[in-house]
Amino acid sequence: MSLKPISAPSPNYNKRRGPIRHVVLHYTGMKTGQAALDRLRDKEASVSAHYLVEEDGRLFQLVDEHHRAWHAGRGYWRGEGDLNSASIGIEIVNPGHEFGFPDYPEVQILTVIALVQDILARHGLLPEAVIGHSDLAPGRKIDPGEKFPWDRLAREGCAATLPDTKAEGEPAALLKQIGYSLEPGLKPVVEAFQRRWRPDRVDGAVDAETRSLIERVASLG
Repeated sequence: MSLKPISAPSPNYNKRRGPIRHVVLHYTGMKTGQAALDRLRDKEASVSAHYLVEEDGRLFQLVDEHHRAWHAGRGYWRGEGDLNSASIGIEIVNPGHEFGFPDYPEVQILTVIALVQDILARHGLLPEAVIGHSDLAPGRKIDPGEKFPWDRLAREGCAATLPDTKAEGEPAALLKQIGYSLEPGLKPVVEAFQRRWRPDRVDGAVDAETRSLIERVASLG
Protein backbone atom coordinates (compact mmCIF):
# COMPACT_ATOMS: atom_id res chain seq x y z
CA MET A 1 0.00 0.00 0.00
CA SER A 2 1.27 3.45 -0.93
CA LEU A 3 1.10 5.84 2.00
CA LYS A 4 0.11 9.38 1.07
CA PRO A 5 -0.71 11.22 4.30
CA ILE A 6 -3.02 14.20 4.08
CA SER A 7 -1.40 17.17 5.78
CA ALA A 8 -3.48 18.49 8.69
CA PRO A 9 -0.99 20.41 10.86
CA SER A 10 -1.52 20.68 14.61
CA PRO A 11 0.15 23.39 16.71
CA ASN A 12 0.33 21.02 19.67
CA TYR A 13 3.89 19.76 19.87
CA ASN A 14 7.31 20.60 21.26
CA LYS A 15 10.88 19.30 21.20
CA ARG A 16 11.60 15.63 21.89
CA ARG A 17 13.76 14.86 24.92
CA GLY A 18 15.05 11.52 23.68
CA PRO A 19 15.08 9.00 20.83
CA ILE A 20 12.02 7.30 19.36
CA ARG A 21 11.68 3.85 20.93
CA HIS A 22 7.98 3.02 20.67
CA VAL A 23 4.83 3.37 18.59
CA VAL A 24 1.66 3.98 20.62
CA LEU A 25 -1.76 3.07 19.20
CA HIS A 26 -4.90 4.86 20.40
CA TYR A 27 -8.54 5.07 19.51
CA THR A 28 -10.04 8.54 19.30
CA GLY A 29 -13.05 7.86 21.54
CA MET A 30 -15.15 10.58 19.88
CA LYS A 31 -18.35 10.39 17.84
CA THR A 32 -16.73 11.24 14.51
CA GLY A 33 -13.32 11.38 12.93
CA GLN A 34 -13.82 15.05 12.11
CA ALA A 35 -14.51 15.84 15.76
CA ALA A 36 -11.30 14.05 16.73
CA LEU A 37 -9.30 15.79 14.03
CA ASP A 38 -10.62 19.17 15.14
CA ARG A 39 -9.72 18.50 18.76
CA LEU A 40 -6.22 17.26 17.92
CA ARG A 41 -5.64 20.52 16.04
CA ASP A 42 -7.19 22.80 18.68
CA LYS A 43 -4.49 24.80 20.44
CA GLU A 44 -6.67 25.12 23.54
CA ALA A 45 -7.05 21.33 23.82
CA SER A 46 -3.28 20.73 24.20
CA VAL A 47 -3.50 17.25 22.68
CA SER A 48 -2.24 15.87 19.38
CA ALA A 49 -0.80 12.84 17.64
CA HIS A 50 1.57 12.32 14.77
CA TYR A 51 -1.04 10.51 12.67
CA LEU A 52 -4.78 9.90 12.51
CA VAL A 53 -6.30 7.01 10.55
CA GLU A 54 -9.92 7.51 9.48
CA GLU A 55 -12.50 4.72 9.29
CA ASP A 56 -12.33 4.85 5.50
CA GLY A 57 -8.55 4.34 5.53
CA ARG A 58 -7.51 7.92 4.91
CA LEU A 59 -4.29 8.87 6.67
CA PHE A 60 -3.70 12.32 8.15
CA GLN A 61 -0.37 13.61 9.45
CA LEU A 62 -0.70 16.23 12.16
CA VAL A 63 2.81 16.44 13.61
CA ASP A 64 6.18 15.67 12.03
CA GLU A 65 7.79 12.60 13.56
CA HIS A 66 10.85 14.49 14.79
CA HIS A 67 8.58 16.59 17.04
CA ARG A 68 7.06 15.52 20.36
CA ALA A 69 3.31 15.18 19.91
CA TRP A 70 1.07 15.22 22.98
CA HIS A 71 -0.78 11.92 22.82
CA ALA A 72 0.37 9.65 25.64
CA GLY A 73 -0.15 11.73 28.77
CA ARG A 74 0.92 10.34 32.12
CA GLY A 75 2.30 6.84 31.80
CA TYR A 76 5.20 4.44 31.95
CA TRP A 77 6.61 1.66 29.81
CA ARG A 78 9.90 -0.22 30.16
CA GLY A 79 11.63 2.39 32.27
CA GLU A 80 10.34 5.33 30.24
CA GLY A 81 8.13 7.92 31.92
CA ASP A 82 7.96 10.43 29.06
CA LEU A 83 6.27 8.40 26.34
CA ASN A 84 5.49 11.52 24.33
CA SER A 85 9.22 12.01 23.81
CA ALA A 86 9.92 8.32 23.25
CA SER A 87 7.16 7.42 20.81
CA ILE A 88 5.19 8.09 17.67
CA GLY A 89 1.47 8.36 18.36
CA ILE A 90 -1.23 7.05 16.02
CA GLU A 91 -4.89 7.91 16.65
CA ILE A 92 -7.30 5.43 15.05
CA VAL A 93 -10.81 6.77 14.52
CA ASN A 94 -13.26 4.73 16.59
CA PRO A 95 -16.00 6.03 18.91
CA GLY A 96 -14.73 3.71 21.62
CA HIS A 97 -16.45 2.23 24.65
CA GLU A 98 -18.46 5.37 25.42
CA PHE A 99 -20.21 5.28 22.05
CA GLY A 100 -20.85 1.60 21.38
CA PHE A 101 -17.31 0.52 20.39
CA PRO A 102 -17.84 -0.78 16.82
CA ASP A 103 -15.40 -3.09 15.08
CA TYR A 104 -12.44 -1.54 13.30
CA PRO A 105 -13.09 -1.54 9.52
CA GLU A 106 -10.78 -3.64 7.35
CA VAL A 107 -9.73 -0.70 5.17
CA GLN A 108 -8.72 1.21 8.28
CA ILE A 109 -6.65 -1.66 9.67
CA LEU A 110 -4.87 -2.03 6.32
CA THR A 111 -3.73 1.59 6.59
CA VAL A 112 -2.66 1.11 10.21
CA ILE A 113 -0.60 -1.94 9.22
CA ALA A 114 1.07 -0.14 6.32
CA LEU A 115 1.85 2.89 8.47
CA VAL A 116 3.28 0.88 11.36
CA GLN A 117 5.39 -1.24 9.00
CA ASP A 118 6.77 1.95 7.46
CA ILE A 119 7.55 3.53 10.83
CA LEU A 120 9.27 0.42 12.19
CA ALA A 121 11.40 0.10 9.05
CA ARG A 122 12.46 3.74 8.99
CA HIS A 123 13.33 3.89 12.68
CA GLY A 124 14.87 0.43 12.98
CA LEU A 125 12.34 -0.71 15.59
CA LEU A 126 11.17 -4.25 16.35
CA PRO A 127 7.50 -5.28 16.41
CA GLU A 128 7.72 -5.36 20.21
CA ALA A 129 8.05 -1.57 20.13
CA VAL A 130 4.34 -1.25 19.27
CA ILE A 131 2.09 -0.83 22.31
CA GLY A 132 -1.40 0.34 23.15
CA HIS A 133 -2.31 3.43 25.13
CA SER A 134 -3.73 1.16 27.82
CA ASP A 135 -0.35 -0.58 28.18
CA LEU A 136 1.39 2.58 29.30
CA ALA A 137 -1.50 3.90 31.41
CA PRO A 138 -3.34 0.98 33.06
CA GLY A 139 -6.45 2.05 34.92
CA ARG A 140 -6.42 5.45 33.21
CA LYS A 141 -6.76 4.43 29.56
CA ILE A 142 -8.43 1.44 27.89
CA ASP A 143 -7.72 2.13 24.23
CA PRO A 144 -7.35 0.85 21.56
CA GLY A 145 -9.51 -1.71 23.36
CA GLU A 146 -10.27 -5.39 23.25
CA LYS A 147 -11.68 -5.23 19.70
CA PHE A 148 -8.39 -4.05 18.25
CA PRO A 149 -6.87 -6.87 16.12
CA TRP A 150 -3.48 -7.24 17.78
CA ASP A 151 -3.12 -10.78 16.45
CA ARG A 152 -3.57 -9.49 12.91
CA LEU A 153 -0.87 -6.86 13.44
CA ALA A 154 1.45 -9.49 14.89
CA ARG A 155 1.06 -11.65 11.78
CA GLU A 156 2.02 -8.61 9.68
CA GLY A 157 5.12 -7.88 11.76
CA CYS A 158 3.53 -4.85 13.41
CA ALA A 159 3.28 -6.11 16.99
CA ALA A 160 4.81 -8.68 19.30
CA THR A 161 4.05 -12.33 18.55
CA LEU A 162 3.08 -14.61 21.43
CA PRO A 163 5.99 -17.03 21.96
CA ASP A 164 5.77 -20.67 23.02
CA THR A 165 8.52 -20.24 25.61
CA LYS A 166 7.79 -19.24 29.21
CA ALA A 167 9.58 -17.14 31.80
CA GLU A 168 9.64 -18.15 35.45
CA GLY A 169 8.43 -15.91 38.24
CA GLU A 170 5.43 -14.44 39.99
CA PRO A 171 2.85 -12.60 37.83
CA ALA A 172 3.51 -9.16 39.33
CA ALA A 173 7.25 -9.41 38.78
CA LEU A 174 6.76 -10.72 35.25
CA LEU A 175 4.34 -7.93 34.36
CA LYS A 176 6.96 -5.44 35.50
CA GLN A 177 9.52 -7.29 33.37
CA ILE A 178 7.21 -7.02 30.35
CA GLY A 179 7.15 -3.26 30.78
CA TYR A 180 4.17 -2.32 32.93
CA SER A 181 4.24 -0.03 35.93
CA LEU A 182 2.67 -1.67 38.98
CA GLU A 183 1.84 1.69 40.54
CA PRO A 184 -1.85 1.58 39.49
CA GLY A 185 -2.25 -1.76 41.30
CA LEU A 186 -2.19 -5.34 40.08
CA LYS A 187 -5.82 -5.59 38.88
CA PRO A 188 -5.72 -2.61 36.45
CA VAL A 189 -2.39 -3.84 35.09
CA VAL A 190 -3.77 -7.35 34.55
CA GLU A 191 -6.79 -5.84 32.80
CA ALA A 192 -4.49 -3.89 30.47
CA PHE A 193 -2.53 -7.06 29.78
CA GLN A 194 -5.73 -8.98 29.05
CA ARG A 195 -7.00 -6.32 26.65
CA ARG A 196 -3.91 -7.00 24.62
CA TRP A 197 -3.40 -10.75 25.03
CA ARG A 198 -6.81 -12.19 26.06
CA PRO A 199 -9.40 -9.73 24.79
CA ASP A 200 -12.37 -12.10 25.04
CA ARG A 201 -12.37 -11.85 28.86
CA VAL A 202 -11.01 -8.77 30.60
CA ASP A 203 -11.65 -9.21 34.32
CA GLY A 204 -8.33 -8.45 36.01
CA ALA A 205 -8.11 -11.93 37.53
CA VAL A 206 -4.82 -13.83 37.40
CA ASP A 207 -6.38 -17.16 36.46
CA ALA A 208 -4.42 -20.07 35.02
CA GLU A 209 -4.81 -18.89 31.43
CA THR A 210 -3.76 -15.33 32.23
CA ARG A 211 -0.79 -16.51 34.27
CA SER A 212 0.37 -18.71 31.39
CA LEU A 213 0.06 -15.81 28.95
CA ILE A 214 2.03 -13.52 31.27
CA GLU A 215 4.80 -16.11 31.48
CA ARG A 216 4.90 -16.43 27.69
CA VAL A 217 4.95 -12.70 26.97
CA ALA A 218 7.61 -12.14 29.64
CA SER A 219 9.87 -14.60 27.83
CA LEU A 220 10.15 -12.11 24.96
CA GLY A 221 12.75 -10.36 27.13
